[in-house]
Amino acid sequence: MDNDGSYKRIFSEPRMVQDLLKGYIHQDWVKEADFSTLARVKSDHISDNWDQRFNDTVWKVKLRDSWIYVCIMLEFQSRPDRFMPLRMMTYLGLLYEDIVRSGQLLQTGRLPPVLPVVLYNGTPRLAALCGNI
Repeated sequence: MDNDGSYKRIFSEPRMVQDLLKGYIHQDWVKEADFSTLARVKSDHISDNWDQRFNDTVWKVKLRDSWIYVCIMLEFQSRPDRFMPLRMMTYLGLLYEDIVRSGQLLQTGRLPPVLPVVLYNGTPRLAALCGNI
């Protein structure tokens, strides 16, 4: 059964993204994030050679004086995709291109941090997939 649409809808809600980060990311920056600033970012990208790609959902949240981007990929395939790291890297590159084009660099002129999150509910476990790359 393909639950992609229902999970996309769930993670289109700011509270669910906040709960995901607070529940699974055990790092100090999550405690410091201002979740009242949590905002969706466009997740469709057009590359320089006019290819169109879609992230499932992208959010940004204010951390002190700058933004951190959270790229959530919902992966609900019936079989593992051993090229998922490549897909995620492609989406991250396209997101960064959009950030550069729109001038949303940090005050230092650097790219903002992006946290890639892959949610996988298939079989076998995701940890088993990592050895098959």
